[in-house]
Amino acid sequence: MTIALHTWNTPNGRKISVALEEMGLPYSVHAVDIRNGDQHKPDFLRISPNNRIPAIVDPQGPEGKPISVFESGAILLYLGEKTGKFLPTRLADRVPVLEWLMWQMGGFGPMPGQAHHFLGLQNEDDKRYGAKRYVDETRRLYGVLDRRLAQVEFVAGEISVADFAIVGWAWRHERHQVDLADFAHVKRWYETMMARPATRRGFEVKLDNL
Repeated sequence: MTIALHTWNTPNGRKISVALEEMGLPYSVHAVDIRNGDQHKPDFLRISPNNRIPAIVDPQGPEGKPISVFESGAILLYLGEKTGKFLPTRLADRVPVLEWLMWQMGGFGPMPGQAHHFLGLQNEDDKRYGAKRYVDETRRLYGVLDRRLAQVEFVAGEISVADFAIVGWAWRHERHQVDLADFAHVKRWYETMMARPATRRGFEVKLDNL
């Protein structure tokens, strides 16, 4: 039985397709067309009450019972617990994974997302204000990540679900107006991640109906 991934071609959606590929879990993709409001339909709201993608339904959840999980960070933790992969069991090793996963969820996602919005505006005054505010903060976050990756190969030391979370957003660095050449350690890490066959498959899998 396969996990049903309800998603769209976004950074948050890519986090989960990368994780599923890296963990070797069978899954099927169910497109939720967020351009047409599919995320507000009752069937989707039953598994994602915040009407945001992605969400999963695992027919073989805890105790063999079906379970649905929403919020990409929660999905990554669930999959890590389910498989015992990319999520250390020793608390001291797990703490940096949780720290960098929360860093992504709280900052390196919301801030680039705002940058995407304002950079796409037509009104130049609105665009100028928003772009400066959120692009500057996005670049600051890349700097935080760069300093971390100057010390370790992957964000938590060993590769983990935190890397899958962050690479989903680093994938959009060009839309953030960020040249990875300005962040040498991020560039090294990003190229390492994208060279992994399973991560590459996670970005190649079709996540929409186009």
